[in-house]
Amino acid sequence: MTASAPDRPAGGAGWAARSFAPVGLSLALVLLVALFSMLSEHFLSLVTLRTIANQIPPLMVIAIGMTYVLIIGGIDLSVGSVLALSATAAGMAMHGGASPLVAAVLALLVGSVCGALNGSLSVGLGVPSFIVTLGLLEAARGAAYLVSGSQTQYLGSSAEVFAWPIGGLGLSASFLVAMVLVVVAQVVLTRTVFGRHLIAIGTNEEAVRLAGIDPRTPKIVVFVASACLAALAGLFQLGYLQSADPNAGIGMELSAIAAVVIGGTSLMGGRGSVLNSCLGVLIIAVLQTGLAQIGLSEPMKRVVTGAVIVVAAVLDVVRERVASRPKG
Repeated sequence: MTASAPDRPAGGAGWAARSFAPVGLSLALVLLVALFSMLSEHFLSLVTLRTIANQIPPLMVIAIGMTYVLIIGGIDLSVGSVLALSATAAGMAMHGGASPLVAAVLALLVGSVCGALNGSLSVGLGVPSFIVTLGLLEAARGAAYLVSGSQTQYLGSSAEVFAWPIGGLGLSASFLVAMVLVVVAQVVLTRTVFGRHLIAIGTNEEAVRLAGIDPRTPKIVVFVASACLAALAGLFQLGYLQSADPNAGIGMELSAIAAVVIGGTSLMGGRGSVLNSCLGVLIIAVLQTGLAQIGLSEPMKRVVTGAVIVVAAVLDVVRERVASRPKG
């Protein structure tokens, strides 16, 4: 066995299915934009598109980490709470007079510690990542409340550095950083030995071990990276809202998983694409913004979004079955 084997499409049908995924997602995104443009005269405007672009960086970077975690056959339910704890730590530091740079380093350090806990417990001790990250979801949220005294810290313009608008279109620096990270993460996943090892681990970890590759270190690295990206998302949200809220990020883990599943990443591991997860984030953002603009109630928005997620999962299963069906 070679580490790159699982990344190689098996036959013409498999290649066609994998190649179609970004095209189909892009088409779905275009259709959503066209639909809401017809239903709301305000949707297809620079203000709306800029608002969507500046709101999605936190979810976008978390979806990158979630893609990697799901590819290795794990899951990370703690990202929303890690976002809140990291942002709260950074906000408290800035409220106490620390510079934005020091606050950012502190937030990333908090994320690193959380990721190391997730990785060491789930990989080192063999505890299912679902249980470990579920525990940290509660623990990190509680720590955010303790650190902040359950109070939102308003920072004002001093936090704008984390989401500074640049360029004539009014796009934030966090949006551009998120896009760069998407490209880098996709290249790492598809063009490096490390990325091929991750796909191989998610496909057949025992075979990877028999091939002489220790899967533990890459898996721990992925959990640390996921938590650090959640911390970075916390900084983005800190800059966008100009405040540190211990309630921030509630449900973010579910939104990230939804975006990644819509993007075609397998919940069973071994298959995924950061680029497709990015398209999944855009689909969710456009869907939620469009539904809000046409006046749909919050319960109905949840119903429609949930239905879209289920349909995406069903289509993914169907596509896999078609791809694996023997020719002739």
